[in-house]
Amino acid sequence: MKKALLLFFLTAFLTKTQAQSYFPVNESVQNKNKNFTVFTNATIYVTPTQKIEKGTLLVQDGKVAAVGNTVAIPKNSIVIDLQGKTIYPSFIDIYTSFGIEKPKGNQNLGRGNLLYDTKRAGYYWNESIRSELNGYETFKYDTAKAEELLKAGFGVVGTHIPDGIAQGTGVLVALNNTENSKQIIAEKITNHFAFTKSALTNQAYPSSLMGMMALLRQMYLDLDWYKKGNSETKDLSLEALAANEKLVQIFAAEDKLNSLRASKIAKEFGLNYVLKGSGNEFERIEEIKNTNAKFIIPISFPEAYDVSNPYLSNQIELADMRFWNQAPANLKVLSDNGVTFALTTDKLKKIEDFKPNLLKAIKYGFDKTKALEALTTIPAAILGKSNEIGSLKAGSYANFVITSGEIFDEKTVLFENWVEGSKYVVNDIDGKDIRGNYDLTIGNDSYKWKIDGTATAPKSEITTAAAAKITSTFSVSKNWISLVIKPADSVKSNFTRLTGFIENTENLSGKAVLSNGNELVWNAKKTSPFTAVKDTVKAEKPNPVIATTYPNVAFGDSKKLTAQTLLFKNATVWTNEKEGILTETDVLIKNGKIAAVGKNLSDAGATVIDAKGKHITSGIIDEHSHIAISRGVNESGHNSTAEVTIQDVVNSEDINIYRDLAGGVTISQLLHGSANPIGGRSAIVKWKWGSAPEELLYKDQPKFIKFALGENVKQANWGIQNPTRFPQTRMGVEQVFTDYFQRAKEYDESWKTFKSGSKKGKAPRVDLELQTLAEIINKERFITCHSYIESEILMLMNVADKFNFRVNTFTHILEGYKVADKMKEHGVGASTFSDWWAYKFEVNDAIPFNGPIMHNQGLVVAYNSDDAEMSRRLNQEAAKAVKYGNISEEDAWKFVTLNPAKLLHIDDKVGSLKIGKDADVVLWSDNPLSIYAKAEKTIIEGVVYFDIEKDAEKQLAVAKERNLLIGQMLQEKNKGGNTQKPTRKEKKEYHCDTLEEE
Repeated sequence: MKKALLLFFLTAFLTKTQAQSYFPVNESVQNKNKNFTVFTNATIYVTPTQKIEKGTLLVQDGKVAAVGNTVAIPKNSIVIDLQGKTIYPSFIDIYTSFGIEKPKGNQNLGRGNLLYDTKRAGYYWNESIRSELNGYETFKYDTAKAEELLKAGFGVVGTHIPDGIAQGTGVLVALNNTENSKQIIAEKITNHFAFTKSALTNQAYPSSLMGMMALLRQMYLDLDWYKKGNSETKDLSLEALAANEKLVQIFAAEDKLNSLRASKIAKEFGLNYVLKGSGNEFERIEEIKNTNAKFIIPISFPEAYDVSNPYLSNQIELADMRFWNQAPANLKVLSDNGVTFALTTDKLKKIEDFKPNLLKAIKYGFDKTKALEALTTIPAAILGKSNEIGSLKAGSYANFVITSGEIFDEKTVLFENWVEGSKYVVNDIDGKDIRGNYDLTIGNDSYKWKIDGTATAPKSEITTAAAAKITSTFSVSKNWISLVIKPADSVKSNFTRLTGFIENTENLSGKAVLSNGNELVWNAKKTSPFTAVKDTVKAEKPNPVIATTYPNVAFGDSKKLTAQTLLFKNATVWTNEKEGILTETDVLIKNGKIAAVGKNLSDAGATVIDAKGKHITSGIIDEHSHIAISRGVNESGHNSTAEVTIQDVVNSEDINIYRDLAGGVTISQLLHGSANPIGGRSAIVKWKWGSAPEELLYKDQPKFIKFALGENVKQANWGIQNPTRFPQTRMGVEQVFTDYFQRAKEYDESWKTFKSGSKKGKAPRVDLELQTLAEIINKERFITCHSYIESEILMLMNVADKFNFRVNTFTHILEGYKVADKMKEHGVGASTFSDWWAYKFEVNDAIPFNGPIMHNQGLVVAYNSDDAEMSRRLNQEAAKAVKYGNISEEDAWKFVTLNPAKLLHIDDKVGSLKIGKDADVVLWSDNPLSIYAKAEKTIIEGVVYFDIEKDAEKQLAVAKERNLLIGQMLQEKNKGGNTQKPTRKEKKEYHCDTLEEE
C-alpha cells in the first residue's frame, strides 16, 4: 500500500514538472529544458488533409521539432507511446473577449448630449471611435476560463475589447496554464470594428445603424485626409487607425444583412474585412458569397420552442420556427458555396456546448475535414500565422490534442491538450478500464459490484447477495478509486469509505474505513468482463431541413422570380396619360417594359390573361414611408444628420413589403424621421420581394433628403428627460437651417477654390454632412420637408430663396391650403394625408379638403401613408379626394401614382401606362378607387411579385409548415431536448417621431 501511495505522488510530481516550460530557477540564470518529448505510434494529423499513420511527433522547447514516420529519436528524450491514439492540432478561436472584461455602461446616463468629453482631448471627436485602445493592455489571463477552452480542444484564442464602433486592437493568446509560461503570442494581431455604440459614452450620436455607418465613412475619410498631412492637430485615434491598417481587420456584423452593409463600406474604401457573422448567412448565401470576404461563424443554435400550449405557440413567428430548423445547416451551405470561414465559440451559453453543436452541424451535412480546417488552418491563415499555429509542421508551436480516436466522433475521448509543449490533462490517458462485474468483500461482508458506463467515466452499482441495492457514490481519478457505501441495515449517518490504487483490473483492493474509524482491507475479484450493450437504436436522423425561401420568412418564394411576357386582354386601362381611361383595352408587358397599349394585341410568346371586367393601372407610389428600415428611422443624435442615408439600412425581409404589394404599391420613398431639422438622405425603392437590399434600390435614383419642422425637431414631445440639444424653439429651427446652409456654402466654395488651383494649400477636410447640404445649394439634391404650420412653411421657403434653391416637396403639409398660392410661386409640391386631423396640437387646423384645394391651385399633390397599415390602402386614400374635393376619379388616382412620381422626378420611367415605361402594373378586381377593389396581380418590371391566387396557396403552405415545425419541436421536447418559452416579438412600426431602434 505504501508503495502504491509513493508511486501516486511521484507520478503527480513528474506530471507537474513535465508540464512546465522552464525550470523554477532564478530569472538571471534560467536555463531552458532542452530535452525532447517524443510521441510515437500515433495517428497524426499534421494538417486536416495530411495524415500520418503510426507517426512520431518530436517536441522541443514548446515547438514541433519533427513529425513523420521515420523521425530519429534523440537520446535525451522522454518517449510516450500513443498506440491507438490520435493527435490533432489544437483548435483556434480568433474572436473572443477572453481575459478582457467588457466595459459596463453608466446606468445613470440619460438620452445623451452632444458635448465632447474633455478627458478625451487629443482623440477622435466621437467616443465610439476607440481605435487607440489595445487589448493586451487590459488583458488578464483567466485560468478558469482557459480550462473550459482547453477541455473543448482550443489552444489559441484571439481576444479584444468588445466595445464601440472602432474597438482597437486584439491580442493573440496561447492557453498555457503553466506557471511562468509565455501566453501572449502577438500583442497586436487584429483591428476590430462593429455596429455597436460604446457603452461608456454619453454622446447621443450615433443613435441608429445608419448613423454608425455614416460615422464609419467619415472616420475613413478623416483618416485619409489626416495621413496626407492636412491636419493642424494630432489625433491619437486616427494615428492608431493608420498604424494598425496592416493588421487583420475584423468587423462584427452579427447579421447577414449587416455583413452586406459592412462589405459595402469595405468596397467603398478598399478594405478587406473579415466578417464576424451570426449563423443566418444561408438565408442570403448568394450575396454573402459575392462579398468575397472571409467569415468567422458562431455555432450557437437556437433551442426549440415549447409549443405544448397551442395558444402560446401562435405567438411565434414562422421565420423564428424555421430558423430553429435551418440553422444547423448553415455551415454546410457556406462550405458548399465556397465561403472561407473560421469557427468561434462566441454566443455560446457555455463552452461545453461547442462540441455537441459542431457534431449537430456535421449531422446536417457539414464535412468533417472542412470542420477541422475551420478550427485550425483557416483561422491561422486569416491571422497570417500559418507557420506558427494551426498545424503540426516542423517549427510550429506544439499545440495539439491527444484523443482516443476520430475527433468528431461522439464517443471519442479527449485525453490531453498540449499548448506550447505544456500538457493539460482533460482525461487520464493512462486510466485503466475496470469495467466488469466483481465480488466485493469488506471484512466479513460480501457484495456484488457492477461497474459499467465508459472507460473514462465509469458508473458503479452495488447490491447485496439478496440483490438489494446499496446506496453508494463512486469516482476514479488517476487510477485511484474512491467509493463510499451505506450498508442497508446501518443508521443514517453510517458510511464505509473505500480507497485503492488500480494495479490489476482483475483484482482490485485497498483500504476501507468504517463509520467507527476501524480500518479494514477490501478486495474485489472480477467475475465477468464488461460487455457493452449492443445499441439497437438507430442513429437519430436530423430533422428534414425546410427549404430556404426568398426572403426566408412567411410568404417568401421558393426561387427568385423572373420577368415574364404578359398580355392582359379586354381590361379597363387607367393610362394616366392624355388617352385617359380606356375600356376593352389590352396591355402587353415585355422585357420589363410596357410594350403596347391598345385593342386586339397579340404576342406568340406571351401568357394571356383575361382581364375583362377588371382594371389595370400603373403601380401605386408612396412618397412618404418608413417600412423596411433596420435599427432606427431617426438619427436623432445631432440637429443635422445630412450625412446618414436610409439606403444603408433597407431591410429586405420586412413583411410589410409583401403587404404593400398586396395593396398595389410598387414604389416607396423611405424617409428619415423628423427628429431633427436636417435629417438623413432617403431611399427610393421598388418592392422586389425576395431580392437583396441593394436590388430594391431604384436605379440611378434622384437624390433626396428629409428636413423637418414643428414639434418633433424642437423636442417638445421627447419626454421629461429632454430636450437635450438645440433647437428648442421654432425660431431656433430657422437658425439651424441658416447656419448650416451658410457653412455648406463656405465649404463648397473652399473646395471649388482648391480644385481650381487658384489657391495653394492643404486640402479641405471632406465633410459628408456639409457635402450633402452643398448638393442642395447646387441643385443636385431635393428636399422633402415634414411640415404642418403655415408660418414654418413660409419660413423654409424664405431660407431656400436666400440660398437660391427651392424646396421640392412639403410632406404632411396639413396647413398647405392656407399658403397654396405661395407654394405655387415657390414651385414646391405637396405630399399630404387625405383626412388626418387633430391628432396633435399643430394639426388642429387640418381639414380633409387640403389636398383638393392645393390641387386646384395648380400644385402637384400626392397622398402618402407615413404608416405601415395605410400604405397598403392608398387606393382608398385616393378615393377620399373625390369625396372631399369633388376631384375627378382620374385626377384622384394620380394622387397616388403619377403625381408622387413627378415629386420624385421619376415620372419619365414610372407613374403611367405609356409605351417604353417600366412595367410597374397592377391588375385590380374592380375600380381601384372602390373599397371592394383587390389587387390581383402586382407587377414590377414585368415580374409578378404578388398574385392573389398564389397568395391563397402560400397561406395554406404557411399553415402546413407551422404544423410540421410544431411537430418537430414537440418531438424535441419529448426527447428531453432543451426548449425556450414562446415569446411574441413585437415589431416596432416606425413613424416620423420614432426615436428607438427595433
